[in-house]
Amino acid sequence: MGRRGAISDEHAFEFLLAFDGRIHHFERGYWVRFEIKRTPPAPERPHGLRYALTLHDPEGKRLVGFDNAHGVPPQGSRFRRPRIEHDHWHRTSGDAGRPYRFTSVDELLVDFETEVTRVLAEPGIGESGGTERGAQ
Repeated sequence: MGRRGAISDEHAFEFLLAFDGRIHHFERGYWVRFEIKRTPPAPERPHGLRYALTLHDPEGKRLVGFDNAHGVPPQGSRFRRPRIEHDHWHRTSGDAGRPYRFTSVDELLVDFETEVTRVLAEPGIGESGGTERGAQ
């Protein structure tokens, strides 16, 4: 097994990179944005990927997101010395972020889709009826 978070499937990596700049629109003005860039592997991004996958309401407010733009402390014991994690997700618009265990590109996309589906189900928006645009 390779280093923690290493992307072993180059095809999946390239597939995700092709989404950079895409915006997908849903019913009633909700939309998702994909920002993905290749980076040199570093301690905060061992997989060599900088990403932000976000769902927004019609006014542009982020409702849920997966990204590694900034570090977040782990949840748990206040007595344990925290290791700052950069891969994290925001479950709600007010969530400052909670660590996300990046395992693969495929799992990242599945996890993001699961959360988007969960959040869009609240206002009764289904999986159908989306349109896609390229970078703006």
